[in-house]
Amino acid sequence: MNRPLDILRALRPNQWTKNLVVLAAFFFAFGDPSLMLTRLSLFQILAAAGLFCLASSGIYLANDIRDLAADRVHPTKRFRPLAEGRVSVPLAAALSAILLGISLAGSFQLAPLFAIVVAVYIAMQLVYTLWLKKLALVDVFIIALGFVLRAAGGGLAISVPISPWLLVCAFLLALFLALCKRRHEKLLLEDAADSHRASLEYYDPKLLDQLIAIASAATIVSYSIYTLSPDTVHKFGTSLLSTTIPFVIFGIFRYLDLVYRKEGGGRPEKTLLTDRVLIADLALYGLCVLGVFFFTHALKRPL
Repeated sequence: MNRPLDILRALRPNQWTKNLVVLAAFFFAFGDPSLMLTRLSLFQILAAAGLFCLASSGIYLANDIRDLAADRVHPTKRFRPLAEGRVSVPLAAALSAILLGISLAGSFQLAPLFAIVVAVYIAMQLVYTLWLKKLALVDVFIIALGFVLRAAGGGLAISVPISPWLLVCAFLLALFLALCKRRHEKLLLEDAADSHRASLEYYDPKLLDQLIAIASAATIVSYSIYTLSPDTVHKFGTSLLSTTIPFVIFGIFRYLDLVYRKEGGGRPEKTLLTDRVLIADLALYGLCVLGVFFFTHALKRPL
């Protein structure tokens, strides 16, 4: 019991990929010539992402303690370190408190406004763990709001304004992924779904299909509006950011293919790290964005 490797597994480092959303502020500000990003800015945004990783791991430990009995009879969650008895509850509780404390203290050192966002995120997630996760629809909205807080926190950490449309995109994309996850859980657990997650009792597969369709379409539309909005065009000095829209559409279509044809969607973070098609699409998206930024910078250089 309490071996270092099991303790690390209990922190769920594979889910730290969710905190890459924190980097969005730096990534999109990189192409704005009016913002003077420095090495310090890079350090600050990486530190912000790291602090969110600590906070989320603290929440995961609290969640696993709260759901210990249900996880032990779940077809996949029973292999979690706490459910298997490989990590003790007292150690998990102490480690959770330590991680949450470090994330809050570190956030105040980084930027007071960023610390407020982290504090709100922790409070929201604790209330979600204790109560809100039982409420259908409310649970997926809380998950989506968590991503909005991550994106907003990244901007506050480096004092960079973040587009409201980018926050809308983060919310809708997270909502889409959360709905796909609920659909997978509903089909996987079937009649026993509500005994593992109370909110699943009130989800209907047909309703989830409709909501997934709405969320995916809204994500595409909101991202398209963001790239073509006058503020974005003025900020980056070009409308070429719209060339990334096909990669966003393809990525969502590919994820839907995995959800409906291969019964995926249960673990979005694993899917994004293991599906070669999605990895290639994300890489091409990143290269396209960087290409647009460097192209516009080159055009503005004096001859």
